[in-house]
Amino acid sequence: MKKLIFTGLLAVAGLTSTANAQIQEGNWMVGSSLLSSKFGLNTNAGYDISIQPRAAYFVEDNVAVGGYVTLGTSKVNKDSGTKFTYGVGGLGRYYLSPGEQGVDNLLNHGRWFFEGNVGIGGQNTKGGTNTTGLDFGVGPGYSYFITPNIGVEGLVKYNGITGFGNEGLTSNITFNVGFSIFLPTSKGKEVINEVKN
Repeated sequence: MKKLIFTGLLAVAGLTSTANAQIQEGNWMVGSSLLSSKFGLNTNAGYDISIQPRAAYFVEDNVAVGGYVTLGTSKVNKDSGTKFTYGVGGLGRYYLSPGEQGVDNLLNHGRWFFEGNVGIGGQNTKGGTNTTGLDFGVGPGYSYFITPNIGVEGLVKYNGITGFGNEGLTSNITFNVGFSIFLPTSKGKEVINEVKN
């Protein structure tokens, strides 16, 4: 039992030892964005809540490719219909290297990135408009690492849905706040192999 606990502690220490190891080739990123949460304070105010769970694999250093799912609901006011938003597809991220960022502050704890996505999605308003078709988005963001493996993120993104339905194209700009957990599989395997030997 003591050997198992010691091995676990060594693995955790090895996984969290390097701040930039989280965006290396072979690692995984999982997380979610809280896309545009707005709660009004007056009597007739509506709401807009949307989440986007995602997972991506780093195919090379600073470059992640994966997938996402979008689910959301909104209501402008008490007289409008409830809108349901959905989507599923692929996403890609490119993290800027410290030399590319041109800003030396906060570099030890964060990274700028660009994210793009494309997939199938739509939105339906009860008693109103609907669109189903190509779901796409692109924008810059910043990930601040509160630990070497957990990042809090902000992302400004242009999102659009175009295709079939009685509304051809819907688009908006959102400010997304979320988090990502980086699973350093390659580094973890190295640490476990070193402990076993």
